[in-house]
Amino acid sequence: MTNAIFVHHSDSTRYQFGEQHPFSPIRMTLTIDLLRAAGALHDDQIASPSITADQALLSLVHRDDYISAVQRLSLDKPSEEDTAAAGRYGLDTEDTPFFPGMHDAAATIAAGSVHAAELVMSGAANHAYHMAGGLHHAFPDRGSGFCVYNDAAVAIQYIRQHYGARVLYIDTDVHHGDGVQWSFYNEPEVCTYSIHETGKFLFPGTGFVHERGADTGFGACYNVPMEPYTEDDSWLESFRSSITKIAEVFKPDIIVSQHGCDAHAYDPLSHIHCSMRIYQEMPVIIHELAHKHSEGRWVALGGGGYDWWRVVPRAWSLVWLTMSEHPIVQKLNNGEDVPLPEAWLDKWSGASPTPLPDCWLDDMSQVLTIPRRAEIEVKNRQTTAIAVQDL
Repeated sequence: MTNAIFVHHSDSTRYQFGEQHPFSPIRMTLTIDLLRAAGALHDDQIASPSITADQALLSLVHRDDYISAVQRLSLDKPSEEDTAAAGRYGLDTEDTPFFPGMHDAAATIAAGSVHAAELVMSGAANHAYHMAGGLHHAFPDRGSGFCVYNDAAVAIQYIRQHYGARVLYIDTDVHHGDGVQWSFYNEPEVCTYSIHETGKFLFPGTGFVHERGADTGFGACYNVPMEPYTEDDSWLESFRSSITKIAEVFKPDIIVSQHGCDAHAYDPLSHIHCSMRIYQEMPVIIHELAHKHSEGRWVALGGGGYDWWRVVPRAWSLVWLTMSEHPIVQKLNNGEDVPLPEAWLDKWSGASPTPLPDCWLDDMSQVLTIPRRAEIEVKNRQTTAIAVQDL
């Protein structure tokens, strides 16, 4: 069995809402370049999806009328009737506007996440990473929050249908993983977990501790909303204490994780004040849980992250470095300050609008401290305790 496989299809970079839109495919280009420059990603570790996200696969989660609408709006010149109906499907907003080729690009991403799930569940690999995935805001009947098809939910439903496995979904994006949660809100065999900035202040305005599932799915949904300006220690304390307990009780057959990296202090779309440290430690925690509870079966997806240059390439790379047990992660875990590859810095420094970091982790002297730190930590500790009080 291969330890880890990196799933990538070049067509996924066609998923682009416009040059000025924050959800840019340059994030993937920068990350893959960084991994190659670090000697951590080679051609024989990369697999292109062999699965096609056709109507039948997408229909595991999405309504047929929605899929048909996405297909029609993907034409170079949609009809006036289809354009007028775009709002009904959430595809006429500034966040999620329809664009030519949208269906094929989004379907390619869904296919990649399903392929990663199949690699792990079939035993071809212990771990699989599909960095283009993690479009967790899409709903069965509409797009939302930069997401057209919910590849995470499709992959989880594929696992359920083909293998009957119990799935623990872990969402570490700063925005609540609402689309995945609501897709499985009544399902006891899928446990959804999301740690995020509280919906009191951030899109999508959901993900509160009282959202626990419904009917037979009650108790298989957990949300840990963090206060604005939460820092590393408090975020990691809440994450580790809650997800460790949940995994112990739920006993998953496989873990599917989403690694949006927009809880960083540099991210322009949120109010959390964490550093690269949480993106070093969270994959390590998930890796440990996978080997403890699910015989190592772990599928990781990408997600949000809107500081394209300083944050996303390092954070997404750290997921793969952890999965593949690369020596860089071992050094970081031992407290070493590891520099980024000179070749990568030389290649991209001229294009970046801000100076690129020199090392994998942040120089914390460059990050402002938060005056209300103690108050925020206490509030987060109380929220976490409520979230898992019944376990």
